[in-house]
Amino acid sequence: MQEFMILPVGASSFKDAMKMGVEVYHNLKENKEGIELLKTAIEKAGYTGKVVIGMDVAVSEFYNNKDKTYDLNFKVENNDGSQKISGDSLKDVYKSFASEYPIVSIEDPFDQDDWTHYSKMTEEIGQQVQIVGQRFLILLPAAS
Repeated sequence: MQEFMILPVGASSFKDAMKMGVEVYHNLKENKEGIELLKTAIEKAGYTGKVVIGMDVAVSEFYNNKDKTYDLNFKVENNDGSQKISGDSLKDVYKSFASEYPIVSIEDPFDQDDWTHYSKMTEEIGQQVQIVGQRFLILLPAAS
């Protein structure tokens, strides 16, 4: 993940939302560890149900257009390609996260041209999780 976001959806005001800020700094070994840390921090702060999680995956960093795979080990020097997964497998990772944790928004979960997996994910969990594709969503001005 590029970043995890804390969303104070249960705040009654901006001031209340600022008080709900949960900060977690940690050298993470894997994404699930980051989500677990956030969940624990939210619980310990007493904000369960009031603070939820968003993720910005920035998948374009690790998408391989040649073989249409997602390389989860892309930052490793001398990468052997053993952590490449399909779009369906990546979708299932997100679904698992959304079922286990209070995740309400996932930004850039797939490559901008991977319409197949955007569609599948929207169909499967789009009612519970906001799927954001910032690189290809365009806002058009209202007709005058």
